[in-house]
Amino acid sequence: MKKYFIIITILTITATFVSCGGKDKEEAAKPEEVHTDEHANPNMAVLSEEQIKSIGIELGTIEEKQLTAALKTNGVLKVPNQNKAKVNSIYSGVIKSLLVQPGNLVRKGQTIATIANPEFIQAQSQYLGVNAKISFAELEVKRQKELNEGNAGALKNLQSAETELRSLRTLKSTLAQQIQLMGINPARLSNGKLISVLAVTSPISGVISNVNVEMGSYVDVTTTVAEIVDNSQLHLDLFVYEKDLPKLKNNQTIHFTVTNNPGKEYDAQIFSLGSSFEGESKAVSVHAMVKGDKTGLIDGMNVTAIVSLDKTTVPAVPNEAIVRVDGQDYIFVLVDNIATDSPKQKETKEKTFERIPVAKGTADIGYTEITLIKEIPKGAKIVTKGAFFVSAKMTNTEGHED
Repeated sequence: MKKYFIIITILTITATFVSCGGKDKEEAAKPEEVHTDEHANPNMAVLSEEQIKSIGIELGTIEEKQLTAALKTNGVLKVPNQNKAKVNSIYSGVIKSLLVQPGNLVRKGQTIATIANPEFIQAQSQYLGVNAKISFAELEVKRQKELNEGNAGALKNLQSAETELRSLRTLKSTLAQQIQLMGINPARLSNGKLISVLAVTSPISGVISNVNVEMGSYVDVTTTVAEIVDNSQLHLDLFVYEKDLPKLKNNQTIHFTVTNNPGKEYDAQIFSLGSSFEGESKAVSVHAMVKGDKTGLIDGMNVTAIVSLDKTTVPAVPNEAIVRVDGQDYIFVLVDNIATDSPKQKETKEKTFERIPVAKGTADIGYTEITLIKEIPKGAKIVTKGAFFVSAKMTNTEGHED
């Protein structure tokens, strides 16, 4: 009896092992469940509606835009020499007053300083003295003519009187011009009103860029009292290489920014193409007149310019719809909508975006021309705002694939 019990026990244990082994083989033979998510395609990104809303993603389509092809170049702002002035005094003296400071706007002929010198009175006194001598000389010539007509005077006396009168008139003209150069009207001089302080006036209208003297300092004809710049004729000198020169012509529009304020854009218009190379380089100067607002622009500023070329209608997307990853440009196309079940949430609506490689072209007015490297359906929705965040989501997903 005991023998039969042992045999039954052994058979039972054997059956149990066989049963368990069969179960394990069934589990092993059973195919793994396939999960379809963003890990399946490295060029796919899945975002929930909540993520899309919080990020501020906007959708649109590839548009046909009339963009202006452009040439990018560098240049410098310049004021023509006829619109710049260094103010000097024709006569030496001591600065008695300074009426301007850097940044002041002045008009042509406006007094910017005064100079005092007692020697100024000397030329005025000589002028008044010559006037008196001329009056006497005119009377002497008249008397000699009367004597000569009555054969009572010698001809040489008349000739001598006429010569003296001519000499005095020449001296009067010389002194009058000297006085006018002082800024004094000779006709307004009188014996009791001689002027010892001269006004230094501005030869052009513009802005005072520098004042080089102080109160009480001595100046002569070589001393620059102040410097004035008239920015109304400010122009732009661009440096364009020989190969790009045929693309340019007069009246073309230029958009440019200055180095110290790249956020503000100014406009200019080409008025002259250079005919010689600049120094050792193969660059040619192209001259353009600055248009519109010139606030903040100063002679000598370096600029970055975009020369507008021909306009063409091309497929384009907003600049921020394009992202660059590992040297390749991409846009994101909406593929489909997915509904998934979750223990915590009955239904979560999600959107799938596919990363499509593109080649960039002309950029203008906030849009960039693109050429699709991979074909997409006509009228497909693309991410026009927030593409950077979609790309970041995809990058994070790829980083956690393992």
